[in-house]
Parts: sequence; structure tokens; C-alpha cells
Amino acid sequence: MPFPHIQCLRLQVSLEVLRKKIALLYITDLHHVSDQEIMIFEQMYQESRQESSRFESQYELVWIPVVDKGTPWTEGKQNKFVKLQSMMTWYSLYDPSMLEPATIRYIKEVWFFNNAKPIIVVLDPQGKVVNLNAIHMMWIWGSLAYPFSSSREEALWKQESWGLELLADTIHPSLYDWIAEGKYICLYGGDNMEWIRKFTRTARLLAETLKLPLEMIYVGRSNPGEKIRKINTAIEEERLSNTLPDPALTLIWFFWVRLESMWHSKLQQGNKVEDDEIMHEIMRILSFDSSEEGWVVMSRGTESMMAKGKGDTFLNCLNDYDQWKDKAEDKGLLPAMDDYIQGLQTPHHCNRLILPGTNGRIPDKVVCVECGRPMEKFFMYRCCTD
Repeated sequence: MPFPHIQCLRLQVSLEVLRKKIALLYITDLHHVSDQEIMIFEQMYQESRQESSRFESQYELVWIPVVDKGTPWTEGKQNKFVKLQSMMTWYSLYDPSMLEPATIRYIKEVWFFNNAKPIIVVLDPQGKVVNLNAIHMMWIWGSLAYPFSSSREEALWKQESWGLELLADTIHPSLYDWIAEGKYICLYGGDNMEWIRKFTRTARLLAETLKLPLEMIYVGRSNPGEKIRKINTAIEEERLSNTLPDPALTLIWFFWVRLESMWHSKLQQGNKVEDDEIMHEIMRILSFDSSEEGWVVMSRGTESMMAKGKGDTFLNCLNDYDQWKDKAEDKGLLPAMDDYIQGLQTPHHCNRLILPGTNGRIPDKVVCVECGRPMEKFFMYRCCTD
């Protein structure tokens, strides 16, 4: 499909630069693309170029901004385009206003681009489409997803199992060292500062009593804003736990986008919550984030076993250690903890799950991770500007 000229670092070039290479067409509008998204893509792109002999470096990224042809190309749009383009070291369209209406129609009708969410369409060296949307692969595996085809996506999932390494990946520089050392690791989130203080201090006190090597990492909430920034700062100042130290909150944003991408990637592969352990656990954490409470996931080393629960339930479990310590000596700390948390769950519960939509691919039926019953579907419109 023909595109106008592209440019890299403001140098106009022809499409010959893409010949015999895998081309990743990063398709967005001018409004639904964030600075965090570009920053993460930039990091991935640069890392893939550090060793030019690697297969992973044999692709090119091209930004295709799709603009509404029914409205004039204003100075404001031009400024927005230039600002976004200045953050990219990869190729982009030279002038998005020159994109033909027929091309835009093709992108929307055949490639299912709907403006609200960016997509990445992958072309192989012969120009054949091998994946209609590889953006989720990029978030989950980065350049390791090369050559970014649907078959590669399926193969990568066959190699994965649920555990802290899949869930958290490289969000903290010391994470893999802690895993290798067999430490207990807690990921926790939410935006209730009072609960955060209670949980972190109670967890640290119990760890000291039991002589457990414990590390805690705060991962905030999805769509982090000013409130999460202030909580991050307070946690650092009060030395309550580890944080993801990043003024732009990019790493917190990436943790949640990557988790949501796992959901969408599994969905694209035809998996269902009822039949897929990874999808089931992803949904549980997304439902934690959709609630008004804090939450905790606790693991140890390379073990796949995790204890997890909503804020007050997990805190009650820690406070009630004397009631389950005998089971801990018999079964192990995490299995006994998880059993006790499950026992605290009430038969009457309400789970909410906010699924970020991508091109209309939302399942008709989603079952509750607690009881397995179908969840009711509602529509929600949200503006996150906290």
C-alpha cells in the first residue's frame, strides 16, 4: 500500500529504506498517543540497535499518524505533530495531511484502526501483512517478539507460565536479583495512603519476627496521575517500601499497560478466562485495580505459588498470623496464607473489572474470578485527570 515519503530525524527519505526489512507500522491519531508510550517504544527501539548483528535489529518502526480529512490541518495540529515526532528517532510520515482518503479508509476498514487506540501492523520483507496488531507483543516481550508475527506470538505464550517474572518483568532493577536470592517479594497497589502505611509496617514487622527476607514494591494504579505521584513521593520519604522512582510515572504506566496487553494478546489468541491460568490471574489483578481498595500479590523466589488478596483482607491475614501459623509450618508460608485469605472471602462479594477496549475486541462473556459466574456488563466513561 503506497504511503507518502517518510523521514527520520527530519531527513526525508524514500521507501527504499524499508526494502527487505520487517516494517512495523505504528498507527495512531494525534490525540490518543502518550509521552509514556513513545518513551517506552524509544527505549525498546534503541536497545534493539545496540547490537546490529542481532536478528531483533532487522526491523524498522514507522509512525503513521492518521488525521481527520474532514477538518483543516491547523497550526495546533502541526505543533502537536512536530512535538510527537521530535520524541521519535525512528521513521515517520513526512506530512500526515498528504495521506490519501482511500489509504485512511483502508487502514480503518481492513486493519480495524479506530482512532481510540494505537495499533502496530507488521509487514514482512515481501510486504505481506503478518500481524494486524503487534502492539501487545511489543509491550509484553519487546524486541524478543521479533519477527512480530501471529505465529511468533503463539509460540512465545507456549513458553510462558504464571509467576512474578512474567507479571513484573524488569520494572525494578533489583527484581531478578531478589528472585535469584529466594526473597519474599510483595507487589502492591492502590491509592489509600492510610492503608499503605498500615500494610507496609505490618508486613515488615511480621517479616522481622519470622526472619523473612522481604522486599515490597509499590506499583500504583493504572492511568497514574498526580495522586499516585504524591503517594510515590510519600512512600519514598517515609521509607515504607521500594517504589518505581520515575517523575513521569512511566514505569507504573508500563506495568499496567503491559498487564492489559497480556489480556488482549491472550484474547487475540482465542483464549478464555475459564480455561487459561495466566488469563485468570491477569483478570484477578485487573479486578483488584478496578476496586477502591489496595491489593497485594506475594511470591517467593522462582516459586509459582502466590498469595494474593484485596487490601483489608490481606492486612487481616497478616494480623491473624497466630491463627494460621501451624498450617504455615506444615504447608509453607504462602500456601497457608493463601488458604487463610480464601477463608476470609465472603460468599457475597462484588468484583468490578475495567477492561481497556482495543478496536472493539471485548469478550461478550467474562466470568468472575472468585465464583466463576458470568459478570454483568456495563458501559463506563472515564476521564482520569486526578
